[in-house]
Amino acid sequence: MINQQDRIEFTPALEASLRRIADEAAQILGIPSPSELSILIVDNEYIKELNSMYRGKDEVTDVLSFAMNELGEDEPQLEEPEDVNLLGDIVISLEQAWQQSQEYGHSLERELGYLLVHGILHLLGYDHKGEKDQKLMREWEETIMSAVNLSR
Repeated sequence: MINQQDRIEFTPALEASLRRIADEAAQILGIPSPSELSILIVDNEYIKELNSMYRGKDEVTDVLSFAMNELGEDEPQLEEPEDVNLLGDIVISLEQAWQQSQEYGHSLERELGYLLVHGILHLLGYDHKGEKDQKLMREWEETIMSAVNLSR
């Protein structure tokens, strides 16, 4: 986990909370151990650049996910149990998370946790393009957020 911004204070308590949420999500979702996830905390300016570069959207977003383990034809399968399952990278705008926490009237911890869970689900191939897919993704998000006592 790397904090690459200085606009909003990223406290040790927030970092510990994100680690706890990621661990709980991995357990609930059955992510094999050992697995690795990279989390980058950025500001709105940086996430806007990434969103433009990788998604063609010249606007601020709250979270981006970059899967490393999409298991297409050319992707290597894990050979040995001790191989690390590289899930990928999640980039979260702390600035945008703070704005959204204010808008929705809940804690920054809850908003960051939700964005992290949302990003993890994307890394695992979940999407919210169709109504059925969106419903399934929301159910997983609520299950995990409830498990870490950060439900709505």
